[in-house]
Amino acid sequence: MATLTLPAVAPSPTQDSERLRVALQGWGVDQEVIIWILGHRNAVQRKKIKETYQQLFKESIIHCLQSALSGVLGKAMSYWMEEPPERDAKLVEKTLKRGKAGITQLQVIVEIACASSPNHLMAVRQAYCSLFDCSLEEAITSKVSSSLQKLLLGLVSSYRYDRELVDLNVAKSEATKLHEAIEKKQLDCDEVMWILSTRNFFQLRATFKHYKQNYQVPIYQAIMSSGSDDLGSLLRVVILCIDAPEKHFAEVIRASLSGHRTDVHSLARAILARVEIDMMKIKEEYFNMNKVSLDDAVVRKTSGGYKDFLMTLIGARI
Repeated sequence: MATLTLPAVAPSPTQDSERLRVALQGWGVDQEVIIWILGHRNAVQRKKIKETYQQLFKESIIHCLQSALSGVLGKAMSYWMEEPPERDAKLVEKTLKRGKAGITQLQVIVEIACASSPNHLMAVRQAYCSLFDCSLEEAITSKVSSSLQKLLLGLVSSYRYDRELVDLNVAKSEATKLHEAIEKKQLDCDEVMWILSTRNFFQLRATFKHYKQNYQVPIYQAIMSSGSDDLGSLLRVVILCIDAPEKHFAEVIRASLSGHRTDVHSLARAILARVEIDMMKIKEEYFNMNKVSLDDAVVRKTSGGYKDFLMTLIGARI
């Protein structure tokens, strides 16, 4: 369930654009108005505002937001105004530009491939090609270590069936195959890669359920116990994103809020990605993990307009 709240009757894109123009170019930037408007508009409404703003003022609202809003708020707000496929394509490019990206960075690619719909993944691949004159597969091949290439290439190249179709006999058979590979510490075998990158999500959840019933341990725990190398760690992310995305994103948010310095970029990425999908479930999972509400955690670890923007998106009182 989403936490994004929308007005009962939304103003027209023209009205929103005119109010935003005043807020961005008045005597002083009015962050409160900007957050109130854009923090209560869904992806379709934001796209119309972006198009209308360009038509009315011959300027990109994203560029205006970046110029008017400093620091992490400006970055988060500009990402929020991007169309989701373009936003994710840019996040992937930022990840791949890092020298030797680790699991924490590469999990962004897994999230797009395994915690989003097949149609969204296709749209991200198309956006990546348009933005960077290179296929996502080419970029992964040139930037990611060989030990992880096979898995990531399989995930982003796949187009899974997007309907609820489950064969319990296949689930039982493939749970056994996965167990054998884990026991033999052969996590990179072709069969494991094929199962995880091609089966529809409903089928895989049935396989994971059968694995737990038959072997008395969740499959992601079994993978980690068979070895803690990068492939095992990334496979754990794959399984969580498919089986329980709310648990994965709650972990991402918890990690971003832990320590002395908040990882503001990971925090914003996770919230922006899920606020229109399942943020309510993520908030519940976060509380189960930490015995503190996400609202309280965000209040304690963030500040200013950035805090107000995130609080608005997760449906908290400011």
